[in-house]
Amino acid sequence: MARKVVGGLIQASNALNDENASVQEIADAALEKHIGMIEEAAKKGVQILCLQEIFNGPYFCPSQDPKWCDQAELIPDGPTTQKMMELAKKHEMVIVVPIYERSPVQGVYYNSAAVIDADGSYLGTYRKNHIPHTNQFWEKYFFKPGNLGYPVFQTRYAKVGVYICYDRHFPEGARLLGLNGAEIVFNPSATVAGLSEYLWKLEQPAHAVANGYFLGAINRVGTEAPWNIGEFYGQSYFVNPRGQFLAEGSRDQDEIIVAEMDLDMIEEVRRTWQFYRDRRPDTYGDMIEQLP
Repeated sequence: MARKVVGGLIQASNALNDENASVQEIADAALEKHIGMIEEAAKKGVQILCLQEIFNGPYFCPSQDPKWCDQAELIPDGPTTQKMMELAKKHEMVIVVPIYERSPVQGVYYNSAAVIDADGSYLGTYRKNHIPHTNQFWEKYFFKPGNLGYPVFQTRYAKVGVYICYDRHFPEGARLLGLNGAEIVFNPSATVAGLSEYLWKLEQPAHAVANGYFLGAINRVGTEAPWNIGEFYGQSYFVNPRGQFLAEGSRDQDEIIVAEMDLDMIEEVRRTWQFYRDRRPDTYGDMIEQLP
């Protein structure tokens, strides 16, 4: 019997693009908007859904304003994760929930994604490992690098792994997700037109091919005040283990991107391309040596 699963990605603009609104008002508006889109995804038959990076707010990293730390919540005990657990159970839907995570250690925060199973149970968290810090992307100000490795979560429908935004530039973690058993990897992102746009449809299909899994890449849309660093260009998509596009979103519209994935294709492709069999980890020691 074929193992087919329907995946969904939500790309959306900031619900309350008002620089005078409070952090809580902005987060509340984003949550309300996404609840409606999750309901719509359920009507489309989505079984595994991923939201965009820090879905319940703007991409605030062009600033170095500590007020945005107020948006951070505990996982899984915070209100947003709890609400998503409720929705997952209601719709029998796996939901990957990227939010700003408040550590139990005061003043320590992570860029994270909680993974919730179709019965509403919390399975675990991925914390973004690679943190950029460059002009208009001051992420090290807000986020501590992840310390949970590259976990893969056995959900009701498939084994799911998560990479977040800037992580996608590093093939090492993408390979580890495959080695850890991922059948579908999600990369929720917030990236604007410009320097990295030409990589958007190159790197992640390459990860899917090199590792023989399905991949869902998510990017938000629109511009966000007061920073206006550029247009978030959407174009969220699913690709299969051959790197072929299954579904793709527009550049500038709120959308739910839906694709059916036949998980049996993973073994079929891996029997042809024996990348895992032919690996030579005994020769890769230099990869973990420190640069001079």
